[in-house]
Amino acid sequence: MQTMTVPFRAERRPVRTLFRRWAAILAVGAALSGCMSLEDISEAPPTLSKKMIAEMAKKGMKPESPVLVRIFKQESELEVWKMNKSGQYALLKTYPMCRWSGKLGPKTKAGDRQAPEGFYHVSTGMLNPKSQYYVSFNLGYPNRLESALGYTGEALMVHGACSSAGCYAMTDQGVGEIYAIVAKALSSGQERFQVQAYPFRMTAQNMAEHRSDPNMSFWRTMKEGYDSFEATKRQPKVSVCGSRYVFNKEFVDGEPSDPLAACPPVARELEPMAFAKISAENQRIEAAMTAVLQTTTTMSAYQDGGMHPSFRALLKQKGAKKLAASISGIKYPISRPEAALADPFDGD
Repeated sequence: MQTMTVPFRAERRPVRTLFRRWAAILAVGAALSGCMSLEDISEAPPTLSKKMIAEMAKKGMKPESPVLVRIFKQESELEVWKMNKSGQYALLKTYPMCRWSGKLGPKTKAGDRQAPEGFYHVSTGMLNPKSQYYVSFNLGYPNRLESALGYTGEALMVHGACSSAGCYAMTDQGVGEIYAIVAKALSSGQERFQVQAYPFRMTAQNMAEHRSDPNMSFWRTMKEGYDSFEATKRQPKVSVCGSRYVFNKEFVDGEPSDPLAACPPVARELEPMAFAKISAENQRIEAAMTAVLQTTTTMSAYQDGGMHPSFRALLKQKGAKKLAASISGIKYPISRPEAALADPFDGD
């Protein structure tokens, strides 16, 4: 939405304008720890287009059916999955990500500019139709496990524009479509949707290429959830105990209350297909890690995030100012465009 600057006339300034400016000032301190909205600038929230509804119908999905989101940093992509007639999730659409910040690995403290990695659940109250960056939804960082581990930070979002300080920036058009999809599912009865945020697509090859990264132990745990979804196309049940994520287990005494305590006895394993997939993938990882692999540069030392190749090409073609204007049309520049132009995964 285009805004206009008017001369300062205190006696004629609307009360709403004064309120918004004071709200922005009060919110600045909190915003420094994440991608928090500083002011309400958007109008009515986006709704599903006829084109998207038709695309859902072609894939055996209904607008009101449950949704699940997967995020991949290295590939700079966000996937939206919808439940189809079979009761399983199917891929609806993959969205290129314009900007994310930090490096591969989980967010651990406020101000580290890391985009989160983990398993999150988003409810209606976490949607923000009046976000600074058009519309957005809060990932819910820190989750139960992260809070127990002492991780800090807040207001980590999936939002519009192409600027990130710990969030996932999807462009206004992209986040508008994503927002409409998830909002419809939540308003139609889905209590909350799961977001799986990964460092990369967790193939055995990718795991092996990052084998020296200090986050490997954490990533191998995350891969169990990744493999579960890959095998079953059903949302994995996520528990936390033993200072880690635990998937598809029912415990004798119910869900563990202390994420850091040892896991209680298991009553039964869910999703036997997932268990078989996880076991097979563990064997593939071990084989890949012991094989002779060409040494590649990973993101473990890279400090300025990533950008999807399609947006990198546009950045080279248009320049930072024109690309930002085409994405948001207002005042949000491309964050750190020089770093975005360098592909951190090209091995140079």
